[in-house]
This record gives sequence, C-alpha cells and structure tokens, in this order.
Amino acid sequence: MNWLFVVGGAMAGAPLRYLTDRAVQARHDSVLPWGTFTVNVIGCLVLGVLTAAAPGHLRLLLGTGFCGALTTYSTFSYETLNLATTGARGYAAANALGSVVVGLGAAWAGVGLGGALWG
Repeated sequence: MNWLFVVGGAMAGAPLRYLTDRAVQARHDSVLPWGTFTVNVIGCLVLGVLTAAAPGHLRLLLGTGFCGALTTYSTFSYETLNLATTGARGYAAANALGSVVVGLGAAWAGVGLGGALWG
C-alpha cells in the first residue's frame, strides 16, 4: 500500500518538474541550467522540512514520491558535463558548486523549518 503514496507524489512531482524547469529557463538568457537548479533546491528544502518530523506516510508521498520525481541528479550531471565539454568550464564548476552548496543550505533550512513546524 505504501507504493501508492510514492506513485501519487510522483504523479505531481514529475509534471511540476517539467513545467518549473521550462518556466524558469525561459526567463533566463544564460547557459546555466537555472530550471534544474531551481527544482533541485526546492526539492532539498521540501525534503529537509519532511525529514525533520513528518509522519511516515507524508514522507513517502512528498519525500520519496514528490521530491523524487521533482528533483533530478541525472539531468544536473548531464547539464554540468555538457557545460564542461562545450567550453563553459567556469559555468560547469559554478553549477556544480552552487548546486551542492545551495542544495545543502536549503536542506538545512528545511530541517530547521520542519523542526519549528512539527517540533
């Protein structure tokens, strides 16, 4: 039965990932993949909030399902590699470092927010 929570969350997360990515990227005239960056940071924040104290079924629905479908390590890796191999090595490094630092910061902030909400 738990898999239904995961599927339900993924059904919302995957289209939201696509729509957010397209909307954000359309607003930036840059080689940096701002859409992927945005969905990954949002996912880190949401997962941080849930990790703090959300009940198990909510973690399955929103953490595993929603955040799992919303965020994307594979696209982040591909886009960073593409930047590096097309001569934009500085952008590739900025994307990699920025994604890790801001993602960790968002997760940390999410844990703090979750603790305040459910603590």
